Amino acid sequence: MITMQQNFRVTYSYPVIFTRDVFGAHNTALLDAVSVAGSRLNRVLIAIDSNIVESTPELLARIEDFGRRHRKIMEFVDSPVIVRGGEICKNEPLEVAHIQALTLKHHICRHSFILAIGGGAVLDAVGFAAATSHRGVRLIRMPTTTLAQNDAGIGVKNGVNAFGRKNFLGTFAPPYAVINDFDFLKTLPVRDMRAGIAEAVKVALIKDGASFNALYAERGKLAVFEPEAMEKMIIRCSELHMEHICQGGDPFEGGESRPLDFGHWSAHNLEELTSGDIKHGEAVAIGIALDSLYSRHIGRITEQELQKILTILEDIGFDLYHPALERVDIDRALQGFREHLGGELTITMLRGIGRISDLHEIDTKLMRICIETLARRKEGKEDGYDRALQQHVG
Repeated sequence: MITMQQNFRVTYSYPVIFTRDVFGAHNTALLDAVSVAGSRLNRVLIAIDSNIVESTPELLARIEDFGRRHRKIMEFVDSPVIVRGGEICKNEPLEVAHIQALTLKHHICRHSFILAIGGGAVLDAVGFAAATSHRGVRLIRMPTTTLAQNDAGIGVKNGVNAFGRKNFLGTFAPPYAVINDFDFLKTLPVRDMRAGIAEAVKVALIKDGASFNALYAERGKLAVFEPEAMEKMIIRCSELHMEHICQGGDPFEGGESRPLDFGHWSAHNLEELTSGDIKHGEAVAIGIALDSLYSRHIGRITEQELQKILTILEDIGFDLYHPALERVDIDRALQGFREHLGGELTITMLRGIGRISDLHEIDTKLMRICIETLARRKEGKEDGYDRALQQHVG
């Protein structure tokens, strides 16, 4: 028998840029990002979220003007591809095939770029198309929602839904650059503006107690989307997300733990059960509340810490209960979560604010009681929970 062992490392580096008026006459963020490649002329295929086109009808003309001004450096090979915003572009990924076909038609190669402008779902779908064309076309993400700017646009994952499962098909493919334009946030509906704050609360809870306390102190400003508070929140959340990825955070998820998915085992199931009627960030807020309750009642966080977590979510405007929770098959949802990553079941729970611990078993009866707690909290009848818990523990 002959065995040869291959070992090598690949270093990834990409900028995350914060700016305003990205297609303005004097803004060079996009030019700077593509110019790093060193090509004389950079060819770019643009895909843009239908929601941002609808809310900012002048954007297409501004992009066209930008292309004309900089045609000696950058060539937009076609009119922007309009991608249906929201989960539909992941549930029915027609646009993925269309973008792949356009890469062939316009001879987009690994030295070219695909620019994805939109919310998290669009970034996921377009990123999947880019990563699977020629085994990887350079992707520039331009997130347009709170959730995308502080979470979905920062990491290395792309994907679409398939076989009734969220993100069943996908890739790990770091972007070439991320450009966050705060002006896009002005176009968002209230639900979309709020939804992304849940991910900021999540990453602070698992990574940095001081950041959580800062969010808690500014929860009133965040509830009304005060611009300075929102921008500060997005930048800090992005920073924590990036630190997690590069400092032993297992960016390609080769292990069994996914700390950044705290609260997500139930959130993903809620999205599936409601066919996307509940937004990802709204489902994550519920998932955070649910797993914080569980963490409290296995003695990992204090009652004071639990109440701070529930209070910040509610004061920001999240509803911490949805009727679909009653239809969650806990065992099946946990199994699906385990299968997505593989290995032993590993669920991240809190061990204080800013710290985590992994559990490999979940008491489904206790988790069901936690679901009932959220229902009773919504009705203003929390007293029954303590009795149910005491009976369960007894």
